[in-house]
Amino acid sequence: MQMIQETADLSAYLAADEVIDHHHPLVRETAARLADGVADSYEYARAAFEFVRDTIPHSQDSGDMRVTWRASDVLERGTGICYAKAHALTALLRAEDIPTALCYQKFDVVHGLVAVRFNGAWHRQDPRGNKPGVDARFSLEGERLAFTPDSASNEMDYPVLYAAPHPVVLDVLKAAPDRPRLWNTLPTAL
Repeated sequence: MQMIQETADLSAYLAADEVIDHHHPLVRETAARLADGVADSYEYARAAFEFVRDTIPHSQDSGDMRVTWRASDVLERGTGICYAKAHALTALLRAEDIPTALCYQKFDVVHGLVAVRFNGAWHRQDPRGNKPGVDARFSLEGERLAFTPDSASNEMDYPVLYAAPHPVVLDVLKAAPDRPRLWNTLPTAL
């Protein structure tokens, strides 16, 4: 799949904002802990990916009713759906100066993941969380995502690499008082 940067300026994929708040003390502290003892940025990226994938449960899988959207809140509360987990991973990677984009797939609803830039190319990663039938892995050598779109079913990969969360996704997250209501308002397209 040909990925398209939203902006040519790579610094946009290192920026902090209200959602990707990598300047927040909890994000900085978590990033420093994950970086301790790792050999290079690739090893750090893998450690951050596995931390988000494995220690922050997907709220639908765990039954957690809380909705998180800001990276620091995802880390503090230890829960989130795919978008929120992608926000947390993006913040952790950007905290260590690894260009990271947000990207999306379309199934029955829009699914969120990230892309990291290594060796002059973007590599998509899916920190959603594994469960029976889902085995996402960190990889720069071929994608190991949670889900593969089926074009015959109108599923697709959106090609744009966003520097900030897509407004449709963010609006839905911010408006939902709990996960059951969030589930009823998840976007079906961008």
